[in-house]
Parts: sequence; C-alpha cells; structure tokens
Amino acid sequence: MQLQQKDKALKKQVKGRQSSYQESTFDFEKWLPYLFISPALVFIAGFLFYPLGNVFYYSLQNYNANTPFYNGFAGLDNFIRILTQDPQFYASLWISGKWVGSQVSLQVIFGMSIALILNQKFKFRTFFRAAAFTPWAISGVLTSVMWSLMYNEHMGVINDLFLKLGIIDYKEAWIADLDTVFPAVVVAELWRGIPFFAITLLSALQSIPDELYEAAKVDGAGRIKTFIHITLPQLKNTLVLTTLLRCVWEYNNVDLIFNLTGGGPAHHTTTLSMYVAELAIRENNFGYGSAITVISFTILLVFVVTYLKISRMERGAEV
Repeated sequence: MQLQQKDKALKKQVKGRQSSYQESTFDFEKWLPYLFISPALVFIAGFLFYPLGNVFYYSLQNYNANTPFYNGFAGLDNFIRILTQDPQFYASLWISGKWVGSQVSLQVIFGMSIALILNQKFKFRTFFRAAAFTPWAISGVLTSVMWSLMYNEHMGVINDLFLKLGIIDYKEAWIADLDTVFPAVVVAELWRGIPFFAITLLSALQSIPDELYEAAKVDGAGRIKTFIHITLPQLKNTLVLTTLLRCVWEYNNVDLIFNLTGGGPAHHTTTLSMYVAELAIRENNFGYGSAITVISFTILLVFVVTYLKISRMERGAEV
C-alpha cells in the first residue's frame, strides 16, 4: 500500500512538471511571432510614429525659427488662423484637387491604353515593356531637370519642335507663363506616372483566363463589349488599389513641382504639400506648417476611408 501511494504521488509530481513545462512552452510559442516582428515594429515606431507624433505636437505650438522669442504653446490658434485667415490654404487645396484629379484620371487612361497594347503579341515586345517602365525608375529630381531643359524658352526642344511643326509662332516660356505652367507640370508628371499604371495593369491583364475571351468571341461579343464586360471587371481590384495609391502619392507630391517651378509663378502650382514645404523650408515656420500638415492628413484620411467604403459597397452590390 505504501509503495502504491508513493508511486501515485510520484506520477502526480511528474504530470505536474510536464503540465508546467507545456504551459511555459505554449507561452513561448505564443509570443514567438511577436518576437520575430519586434525589430520591424521598432523601426516603424522610430521612423513613422515618432515623426507623426512630433507633427501633431508642433501643430499646437508657435514654433518659428525666425522669431524664437514668440515660441510657445498656441493651442488651436494655428488651426483657427488657417481656416479663417489664410486664403492661400484654400487656393493650395484647390490646386491639389486639380492636380490629383488630372494626374490620376489621365494616368489611368493612358496607362490602360499602353497596357492593352503591350499585352498583344508583336516583335520586340519584351524590349518595349522594359522601355515603358523606364520613366518610373527615374527620380523626380532628374525628371524635373530634364523637363525644365525641354521647356526652356531659348534652347528647349519643345519650342524648337513646335515652331517647326507650326503649332506656335514664337518661343513660349512654358513654366513661367501663368496660362501654361500648370499643364506643363501635369505633362511632366504624366510622363513619370503613366508607367506605374501600365505595368501594374499589364500584370493584371496577363492573369485573366483566355477562356473568358474565347467564350465572349463565341457569343459574338465585339472588342468594346469584351473590354467593358470582361476586362474591366477582372481589373477592378487592381484599379481600386492602384488608383488609391496614386491618389495618395500625387497628393503628397513635392519633388517634381518643387524642382520644376518651386510652386510658382504666383503660386499657380503651389499644392498643399508645396505650401507646407514653403512654410517649413523657406520661412522656418514649423508650427504653422505642422498645423496645415495635420489638416492635410485628416483630409487624406477621410478620402481614403470613404474611397474604400464605396468600393466595398459596390463589390457587395455586385455579389
């Protein structure tokens, strides 16, 4: 009897140790994924959340490096001044809307056209596909330098070409004229942005099964009906994602405009992001610029959430 009792007690002790070991092992396995992603989380926190928090902090401050004796807590004064006393804010917001609308719509149209062409079978197709991606690989600074030389009034190739073709009668200062500066900058950014849509839509086109097109051909559908009822629905998810990303990127675009026109002439190309850069870099008014950044961030966040909700509603209605 005593031996049996000792044996049972020993078994209970062994089971207790095994259960405690299993619990500790379970806890380790539970936290192991978080351990693996912790370096990335630290990186994101250091390079994203910390600067973002600083922007929100400085938006509530009077922080101007040119007048440090006025620096201090301002509360909502910066926001009240922006919304009630700053006409340039609304002008820049309107230009940003025109910029994003024109860029994204035209890039989608031309990018779709190029993707459809590159999806066909013809000689040297691989070469043309690589060439179509080249403008996207060039930095905004190099793009702005190249287009500023092309737009140059005295030695630009665009004036020379248009004069020979009889399109213009005299040399035009494309990025100095109030009537032509905005379209000129739009064209320069289109040259850089169209390849993004061309390549992404081309990859989506290649994933569409050929059986769908063969069935449409058997049913007697033409090219237009096939494009509307087969190609576009198959590209919808790609179009939603790429259009959203491009809206965000173009809304925050600074490098090309800053280097090509500097926001001028007479603020005709000063988008909201350019206005923030002008306040922060040229005027050192970091508090006021941060307040505009917070408003800009809020506008962009509302747009993204609304855009995604509308796309989900349309997807649910189709189902």
